[in-house]
Amino acid sequence: MTEESYARPAIAGSGTIACGLAASASALSLTMLLARSDASAWRAEEQAHSLCAKVEDGDPSRLKVTTDPGDLEECDLVVEAVVEEMGAKLDVMKTVALACPEAHLATTTSSLGVTEIGSRVMEAGRVFGLHPFNPVVRMELVELCLPAGIADDIGPRARAWCGAMGKTVVEVPDEPGFVVNRLLFPYLFDAVRLLEQTGMKAEEVDRCMTLGAGYPMGPLALLDLVGIDVAIAIGEALHADSTEEHHRPPGRLTTLVGEGKLGRKSGAGFYDYG
Repeated sequence: MTEESYARPAIAGSGTIACGLAASASALSLTMLLARSDASAWRAEEQAHSLCAKVEDGDPSRLKVTTDPGDLEECDLVVEAVVEEMGAKLDVMKTVALACPEAHLATTTSSLGVTEIGSRVMEAGRVFGLHPFNPVVRMELVELCLPAGIADDIGPRARAWCGAMGKTVVEVPDEPGFVVNRLLFPYLFDAVRLLEQTGMKAEEVDRCMTLGAGYPMGPLALLDLVGIDVAIAIGEALHADSTEEHHRPPGRLTTLVGEGKLGRKSGAGFYDYG
């Protein structure tokens, strides 16, 4: 690692993105993983350790899982990676900002305003956006959002850290969805509307796009991977910003969430994963 990178990172969260990012970072240095409870810490440790096997030089021995924010005091970077809800993200960011007064603070959001998060945490000078993609251990892109007024060294250090993990960084503007989700979700939502209008099966729609358009995954399978609830949150943020109808989440998604079908993480969505 170079002097411009981060040497003592921490990930605040215990879900799929948090565990994937922690496993990726374990290839570089000791990495802290902050979970909310003992139960989530146990699950996160198991998942992150398993993911280390999919990362070149990933090392489970360099992962330390904790539920105590005070254990992050010496960290130079803390990446928030919790549910895509403003309240939840602010709670975590405020906690780690207090526990780590010298650390740079990143949020993995793509649908919420990074500038707004920094302002509401009252740490605008050290809050930036760092948006990896699921599955983190395989996906190369990281969207980097650098709001006006942040510390000058954040951009170079964030790029160096991501680069050392084998990621490609693209700087993006601070607007809902950044680039990928702003372009991707209208397509995903249109696939759901087509399903509703035609009565086609999910696998038929997906097969058309994988075999006909050469996409590695069909849109409905991708929604299951992202998480139906996460897709709704992203769509609602996009629609609130643009008022464009193609950004509004289709009703079918709300119905699935009401049935407890959140995609792969719950065992069912457009497909069954039991």
